[in-house]
Amino acid sequence: MTGGVMDPLPTAPGAAAAEAEADEEADPPAADSPVPPVSEPRAPDAGRMQVPAGNPLLLSLTLQELLARDAVRVELVPEKKGLFLKHVEYEVSSQRFKSCVYRRYNDFVVFHETLLHKFPYRMVPALPPKRMLGADREFIEARRRALKRFINLVARHPPFSEDVVLKLFLSFSGPDVQNKLKESAQCVGDEFMNCKLAARAKDFLPADIQTQFAMSRELIRNIYNSFHKLRDRAERMVSRAIDNAADLLIFGKELRQVPCALGSDTTPLPSWASLNSGTWGSLKQALKGLSVEFALLADKAAQQGKQEENDVVEKLNLFLDLLQSYKDLCERHEKGVLHKHQRALHKYSLMKRQMMSAAAQSREPESVEQLESRIVEQENVIQTMELRNHFSLYCLHQETQLVHVYLPLTSHILGAFVNSQIQGHKEMSKVWNDLQPKLRCLFVGPPGAPAPPRPPQDGLSAH
Repeated sequence: MTGGVMDPLPTAPGAAAAEAEADEEADPPAADSPVPPVSEPRAPDAGRMQVPAGNPLLLSLTLQELLARDAVRVELVPEKKGLFLKHVEYEVSSQRFKSCVYRRYNDFVVFHETLLHKFPYRMVPALPPKRMLGADREFIEARRRALKRFINLVARHPPFSEDVVLKLFLSFSGPDVQNKLKESAQCVGDEFMNCKLAARAKDFLPADIQTQFAMSRELIRNIYNSFHKLRDRAERMVSRAIDNAADLLIFGKELRQVPCALGSDTTPLPSWASLNSGTWGSLKQALKGLSVEFALLADKAAQQGKQEENDVVEKLNLFLDLLQSYKDLCERHEKGVLHKHQRALHKYSLMKRQMMSAAAQSREPESVEQLESRIVEQENVIQTMELRNHFSLYCLHQETQLVHVYLPLTSHILGAFVNSQIQGHKEMSKVWNDLQPKLRCLFVGPPGAPAPPRPPQDGLSAH
């Protein structure tokens, strides 16, 4: 498989048949919203998800504990393989599993699909887009960064981090990881089918869960919009730092070229210009020496831009990826199980009206019995959908808490930005101060020539 859609997971025959009938008169589900199979929760295998101690709805995690779960590196493999169409390969190394494996983009796609099938009610981060042709170096690097953010968010997510599919992806070194991932999901079912408390999720939900859900969704939407603007501004500042570094470097090179260009000019000097020829000799040497400091200034500016790209922009992107996955989850809840539950209720209402009409018209007993049987099946479907709806809300409540656990990351981002600015300005200020004494020889001349500017006193600039 090369990034295609996985085979659907098996469902209970009776419930699936009844659900198919319910769909005959309902709108089809959204194509981009995975709808979990309708089936009753079953007893989990030993070693699978267990009910945590205390209130299972509440998460008792800190940001430090989340970040300590794993740190995954994603690096480009220098060599490109493939006879005709070259493909990019990534070296994925996990601190937790002490593993180092090689993955292609399509391996990430199958892993992503497997997560959506097993955890349809959880925040599954989106993958970066795939570009078939014309993938330049800039695009490949941006995708590598996005894949690194994706796998770290997944590796630190509480339910994902304990699932076998994550361990397979990060540690399986066999030739066909895609088939291995698909095999791990076959005949297993999703989280609803393997969680002990799935049938009792409603008991743990607060009475105003719908109100809390609406408020949390609006709050996180606003946070996302604000941090999206901050990320854009941070990217512009990084771009300016890199442009500043390039300009400083070119400025220094031009200073070095000035003496050479003028020194190689064989045009004879007029008599009125040759009176101070000794001054020009000193000036040429001074200009040539200044290029070293400007190269150092360029290097400092480039370092600051790179540091802010890694410590500020990338962390903002990580936070935005998390918030986007929450927004996607809310849409899956509404377009998936909630909408399907509403359609099943609508179908049930139609069937009840048909039953009343059949009784009033004194139809044959066999047709009435068939209709009664369909109504019973539909009631079972509705009961299962109600359980799934409550379990979806249960998971949403936990995922909302998880977003709030990540919120202190914003203070880390701001701290990294301030520290980068302080350190960068301090280092560049030192180079500028070291450069100033070298300017004195540029002002050597006859009496009455302009004197070099004096440094500001007590931090105040001269006016």
